[in-house]
Amino acid sequence: MTGADLGANINTNEDNFLPISAIQHFVFCKRQWGLIHIENQWADNLRTIEGEILHAKAHDPFLRETRGDKFISRGMPVKCAQLGIFGVCDIVEFVKDSHGVEVFGRDGTYNVFPIEYKRGAPKENPADRLQLAAQALCLEEMLCCKIPLAYLYYGEIKHRVAVEIDADLRLQLTNVLSEMRGYYDRKHVPKVKRSKSCNACSLNEICLPVLMKNTNIRQYINSHINEAE
Repeated sequence: MTGADLGANINTNEDNFLPISAIQHFVFCKRQWGLIHIENQWADNLRTIEGEILHAKAHDPFLRETRGDKFISRGMPVKCAQLGIFGVCDIVEFVKDSHGVEVFGRDGTYNVFPIEYKRGAPKENPADRLQLAAQALCLEEMLCCKIPLAYLYYGEIKHRVAVEIDADLRLQLTNVLSEMRGYYDRKHVPKVKRSKSCNACSLNEICLPVLMKNTNIRQYINSHINEAE
């Protein structure tokens, strides 16, 4: 299955929608993603806790803002039936513009900008950008609009980074979702690909990357039994 035909082949049953947050895990480590989203295993570490605190502030429904021609929605639930995904946007900014879209309960028309909060600094891998693109495509379907630009706010550098939601990023997203869907529908947890990132992973003790790297698990276990005897 290719990214181009993903929308035509997914199961549109909402019970089988993939969470947008899972994209981050999948790009970081496919095995981590499988352990969390297929086997339902999880463990916190300092990074995950700091991330939860940052997102809790962004999602706080009491921190509402209306400034001039802009208003902000926090913790906004979103979904996209075409891609079979759902999630929550940290922040969605609506900026009044004559070429924008109508928003229920508001006068005028608005351009729409999703903003995702991250605890660290910008990454080399596309995980954050793909997660943001997924939010943008959900909002496009829900609001019948086009979102060419969105933002990532990084806690470490304390400012926003603009992200173009262009054709290339959209194709990357549909390809990643297609691969995720293939694993998820088969309930298959990918094998480990050990790297230096394993040391910082909150699931290190669950995944056991050193053990899982061995192609013959039975041989590995028997060798350690023999050592103990």
